[in-house]
Amino acid sequence: MIVAAEQPGGLAGLAVDLMDHLGGPGAALLVGLDNIFPPVPSELVLPLAGFAASQGTMSLFMALFWTTLGSVVGALLTYWIGALLGRDRVRALIIRVPLMKESDFVRTEHWFLRHGTKAVFFGRMIPLFRSLISLPAGVERMAMWQFVSLTTLGSLIWNSVFVVAGYLLGANWQVVAEYAGILQNVVIGLVIVAIAVFVVVRLRERKRSGASR
Repeated sequence: MIVAAEQPGGLAGLAVDLMDHLGGPGAALLVGLDNIFPPVPSELVLPLAGFAASQGTMSLFMALFWTTLGSVVGALLTYWIGALLGRDRVRALIIRVPLMKESDFVRTEHWFLRHGTKAVFFGRMIPLFRSLISLPAGVERMAMWQFVSLTTLGSLIWNSVFVVAGYLLGANWQVVAEYAGILQNVVIGLVIVAIAVFVVVRLRERKRSGASR
């Protein structure tokens, strides 16, 4: 049983309860949800799983095994969503988005076809993108053996950092989650800036296009 100085609330409290009752499979479930429901952050669950291992709820090896299994299963679900939607449906959805053009989809597709293996591997180690990168892999039908291998390796590296840190810090595992939260906020901030730049550039293109007619 996980014994903390004070019972955390919110998602952390839910994670504590789930791992108390289900052990490793509970950690796998929570980490897997991160792929299809990003508000359940694996950066919170992973150090808590390490803390659970330090308390004897499971071994460190099993904490790594279950959290990585959850990451892979969650990524596979997102992969199959992309595969079921297919290229044509995703393309149709994208060009309906305001300010988006078919050329945006084509460029993105070409980029993924050229850098997809690196994107899937390193994407597993970037907050927010780790929940999304499996979707284009499914749309482009990346070879299953390749997708599973890259996802497993990338997830194992990322999970190990947080699980081992939580294991070593013990009751102070929240420190890991706090720094991970800062990293995630930085990534989100950069995404917002990139979107803002894209919107400004696209609006200027439309204005110039309209003035030239």
